[in-house]
Amino acid sequence: MSLNQLVKKDAFILIFMVVIVPLAGELKFYPVNETFRISFGAPAFFFCLLLLRKSRPFLPGFLTGAAIVLFRVGLDLIQHHAGFAASFYQQFPSFFFYFTYAFLFFAVRTGRFKQRSIFIGIIGLIIELLADFVELFVQYLVFDTTMTLSKLSDMFLIAFAHSFVVISFFNMMKLYEAQSREKQIMKQNEHMMMVISNLYEETVHLKKTLKHTEHITQESYRLYRLLYEHEAGKEVSQELLKLAGEIHEVKKDNQRIYAGLSKLISKENMQDYMKAEELVQIVLRIQEKYALSLGKNISFTSDIRGIHLHDYHVFIFLSLINNLMANAVEAIEGNGMISLVLKGSHDKIEIRIEDDGPGIPEKMRDIVFDPGYTSKFDAYGTPSTGIGLSYVKELVKELGGQIKIEQRETKGTAFQLILPIQNLIQRG
Repeated sequence: MSLNQLVKKDAFILIFMVVIVPLAGELKFYPVNETFRISFGAPAFFFCLLLLRKSRPFLPGFLTGAAIVLFRVGLDLIQHHAGFAASFYQQFPSFFFYFTYAFLFFAVRTGRFKQRSIFIGIIGLIIELLADFVELFVQYLVFDTTMTLSKLSDMFLIAFAHSFVVISFFNMMKLYEAQSREKQIMKQNEHMMMVISNLYEETVHLKKTLKHTEHITQESYRLYRLLYEHEAGKEVSQELLKLAGEIHEVKKDNQRIYAGLSKLISKENMQDYMKAEELVQIVLRIQEKYALSLGKNISFTSDIRGIHLHDYHVFIFLSLINNLMANAVEAIEGNGMISLVLKGSHDKIEIRIEDDGPGIPEKMRDIVFDPGYTSKFDAYGTPSTGIGLSYVKELVKELGGQIKIEQRETKGTAFQLILPIQNLIQRG
């Protein structure tokens, strides 16, 4: 369990309070009289009360006040300063300080103002002063102590310092929580972007399948008409018509799936267009994690050149670049380097991905984009699906662009994509 989770549990905070406040109370001095002490117990108690989410008003004050008295009596007994009765008689007024403090804290429902730091600081100041007066009144009744105006001003300054030191620490903790939440949201957004880009990739494959199914249905029906016109082929033509009907049903099922995926992608509350710099950073973070998951030590670099006046379509960009980058990560054995270069102009964008892996033989460059082709196998000898590069080529073609493979001078491979910019940016 993380510290953040523990801090959100009232039981843990109560135990922490009962232990820490008495210890902090021993860092002390006596500004008013020999029995009234000022210590770090009060700010520690205030801080713990601010952390509490749901607690009964009397419980924190009663437990902490009792712990304070018992702890101080115990110290007196250990150090032989006084007997139990004498020590308890001297220390018990402190109980009323913490009890009053907690009671007033919950009475004014201070937790409502956690987003208004100055206001909480003022409330803390007033509560501490009132709790001080209650303790002093009990001491006056028991010990007949007195108070001067100068001592009151000292008490005010000390209470002021206590309250705003606590608020400073509390704000630092809230800032840390906000930053943690922001990082978590960023991770979730990146994950969602990858999920949607993968769905986008599947819709491209599905769209291609729909076109093929439509073509097969038309061809089947054409053959049915040809066979039906001949007496000898009427029986076969009926079977062919039945087959064409079944293919048509498959096409309709695919259309429903395609419509559902398209609706799901469009409904997700995600940013559809982002700046080139932001997209590149997302890609690099994703691929760094992927390389680590494969146990590879790969250095990633990026360079953004030229003109990038527009934001680019997130899912088209991610699905293209991630496929090529992931292909490079898988090709590298152990250690390596991958670079991503974006070069923009007014009418097109050039994307270049280089790696120092084993490279692709020249005779294989014409078939690497064929569906099902793969040269990568996992630890168990299972081949990759071989659809990543075929998908990239299909999408590039659909976007009206070009893709090339170049062999680097030393070793490795370079993929170059040239895409018309109007198909990647938001229109209108």
